[in-house]
Amino acid sequence: MTQTLPDTPVRTRPRLHRAWIVAAVTLIALVGAAGFRATPGVLIDPLRAEFGWPRGTISAAVSVNLLLYGLTSPFAAALMDRFGMRRVVSAALLLVAVGSGLTVFMTAPWQLVACWGVLIGLGTGSMAMAFVATVTSRWFVARRGLVTGVLTAAGAAGQLVFLPVLAHLTHMHGWRTAAVTVCVAALAVVPLVVLLLRDHPADVGLPPYGADEIVPKPHNAGAARRALGSLATAARTPVFWLLAGGFAICGASTNGLVGTHFIPAAHDHGMPETTAASLLALVGIFDVVGTIFSGWLTDRVDSRVLLGVYYALRGCSLLVLPSLFARTAHPSMLVFIIFYGLDWVATVPPTVALCREHFQMSGPIVFGWVFASHQIGAAAAAVTAGVIRDRLGDYAAAWYGAGALCLLAALLSIRIKRRVMAT
Repeated sequence: MTQTLPDTPVRTRPRLHRAWIVAAVTLIALVGAAGFRATPGVLIDPLRAEFGWPRGTISAAVSVNLLLYGLTSPFAAALMDRFGMRRVVSAALLLVAVGSGLTVFMTAPWQLVACWGVLIGLGTGSMAMAFVATVTSRWFVARRGLVTGVLTAAGAAGQLVFLPVLAHLTHMHGWRTAAVTVCVAALAVVPLVVLLLRDHPADVGLPPYGADEIVPKPHNAGAARRALGSLATAARTPVFWLLAGGFAICGASTNGLVGTHFIPAAHDHGMPETTAASLLALVGIFDVVGTIFSGWLTDRVDSRVLLGVYYALRGCSLLVLPSLFARTAHPSMLVFIIFYGLDWVATVPPTVALCREHFQMSGPIVFGWVFASHQIGAAAAAVTAGVIRDRLGDYAAAWYGAGALCLLAALLSIRIKRRVMAT
């Protein structure tokens, strides 16, 4: 007589949660977007040398890029709700490829504005920080702050990967080679997005990472209406304006000023462009560390306090910068690069957390609008610093002004009140 053994459960190795694959693809897309957006800093002097365009004119194209990068963000977040992240990000990468590829044929400033300003601004804006807020809000319950920090650090990683390479290509083979490289890199990311990025955990029958139950996929229609409606609701609260004001100064003191004008400012003092680009890339190395650590802190420390400290430290460092420029990268400049790099976009994780805390489900879209203010500040700083350089002969006034504004941003941040939770 055959004895039947009772069924025993079969142990299986725990599978990697799909959220980490989505986060990895998001990181790659953000690395590319950051590198594509940082390229104009390498091209300012080569374009001026070939076409004779003044810095103010070239900076205007960069300003359009920065402005659209920000203003696209809230609409991109709403479009991701309506059509899915995969479609929006794929279309954004194609826009970047087209814009960068067409620049090799340009002969007039308006074409630089159209290609690098409009097309690449729209493309990279669709992969901006609102994309980070959307991914973390949908796919993560646990580790949100840390993942936000890692994905935000992708911007620094993009700068780290692309800037030295593009500076070398521009120096050895001309700026057109750098533009073609950006075009090819953007196209190379599209297959990864199509194959691996998924819009919502419910699409693959999973709960978000750290949750016990599957969250139903919301049905959203009218992307533009939702983006504008979220803005109208948020704009009636003081916290929105405090966050937006501080983040506008954040953009002015990073992407708009340092990201755009550090290389030409260093070149004014006799430093080779490749050396200056390497220093800016070094900012990216320490930004990765600082932003990930900021994400870890955001899970544990009051976000308002973090923002106040970050802005105050940045302001003090910018007030010192004008005295550090020289022909070589001396130790004092390296100390600034390390210190400034740790603080570059450390402001993003606590800002995302405050938007989520105060605006709940609309948090990613509201953060898109806050990020739009970041880029408005960046655009204003990019063109203003170019004009200051053309009129005064150096950038000193721009550095001092940005330092003072950062101290103001610290005051705005600590004035944000805690959200009172309903009981």
